Amino acid sequence: MSPSQPVLRSATAEAQPQPVTNTTEWQRPGPTRRQLQQDVWLGLGMAVAGVIGTDLARSTSGIPVDLGFGGVGAYVLSAAVALPLCLRRRYPLSVLVVVSVLFFVNGEWNTFAFAGNLVTQATQFMAIYAAVAWARDRRRMKLTMIVVFVGMFGWLAWGFVRALNNDSVKGPGGGVLSVYVSFVLLNFALNVLYFFGAYFWGRTAWGVARQRHELEQQAVELATQQQANARRAVIDERLRISRELHDVVAHHISSIGIQAGGARRVMESDPEAAKNALSVIENSSRTAVNEMRQLLGMLRAADPELDDDLGVPAGKAPQAGADRLPALVSTANSEGLSVGFHQIGQPVTLPETVSVSVYRIAQEALTNVRRHSTARSAHVTLRYLADTAVEVEVIDDGRPKHAPVGSRLGHVGIRERVSLLGGESEIGPRPVGGFRVRARIPLQPAIVSSEGEVQA
Repeated sequence: MSPSQPVLRSATAEAQPQPVTNTTEWQRPGPTRRQLQQDVWLGLGMAVAGVIGTDLARSTSGIPVDLGFGGVGAYVLSAAVALPLCLRRRYPLSVLVVVSVLFFVNGEWNTFAFAGNLVTQATQFMAIYAAVAWARDRRRMKLTMIVVFVGMFGWLAWGFVRALNNDSVKGPGGGVLSVYVSFVLLNFALNVLYFFGAYFWGRTAWGVARQRHELEQQAVELATQQQANARRAVIDERLRISRELHDVVAHHISSIGIQAGGARRVMESDPEAAKNALSVIENSSRTAVNEMRQLLGMLRAADPELDDDLGVPAGKAPQAGADRLPALVSTANSEGLSVGFHQIGQPVTLPETVSVSVYRIAQEALTNVRRHSTARSAHVTLRYLADTAVEVEVIDDGRPKHAPVGSRLGHVGIRERVSLLGGESEIGPRPVGGFRVRARIPLQPAIVSSEGEVQA
């Protein structure tokens, strides 16, 4: 910059360097179509403002000025220095070089307009900012900055030398330093703020864009991981249900074998006893077939290779059922949580899979209360809805803890278990405070198709 000219000062106060690590490993994505359109309007607007600023500088000049080039040269140069901003984000380094050259030409040949036209000063500031903020090749950007800064400060130093030789710096003095020394220090400080302020402001913008990109990438990865975890939870729950079904069906098959053996032995001596045994065999086989149909689709969808990964042994004892809910509540009470239990309706004999599911749902809900809630009390309600359905509900009076509250994959398992049995579930906060887990499961066996659809 010419040593006697003003600089743009307002934006430098906002420039705060933000260190960014591993900057060479990331390239900022190119500008959007909307941003490119905005740049075009910015460049055109700055060009018009430059022409107006030059005309105002001409009117306020104390001496006649030479417009050059047929009386329009000063206006053309003032507009030309701003027009490259139309491409400032598409070709940031090229725009910086072109603007810097025109900036120098304006300072040397269009002195009156350069001195009184802040639009020209702002244009150079924007070009430096855009080059640092948008250049994808950071090594080329730094080399270009070095060339531009060396050229500009060399021009500034040459201006100091000319001012000394021409004895053009005059004033009343009176300060600690001489007029010339004060002039040099003031202009050097302003130019340092001007150029390095634009540089660090652009560097901050580039760093913010990089951080935003990393956050977006992390959000995508987290969403993908969450989907994978949810799918894994569904498969895990299906495998657990299938093992429970194995235990239930094995019980019926064993009963069938025993009854068949007894019927064979008494078939001739006691036909009535043999008839009763065959009746038991008939009922047990129907129950076993119905319960196998409930989980047929799940067994086809499950991945058998997950058995080892899940760490679940192949053989398991028969699982607890709805009749063990009082024992479950008693255990939860002994672990520091006040839990109540209430049973509504006339108890009926539940299918084994339904009974086990009722127990597991209550168990998972109470586990979540202890681990992830501030609740001090909870209540388990078991409702027998005539001969059509059974409903289990667990409510508490707490709120989610401020610490991480888990992945909520237990809720996924509950919904999957209820869905496979043709039921419906409700999981979420209560309007009066606390949390509710409610599941209603029909007693009429449902058949799960291979596509996962529940059929009556």
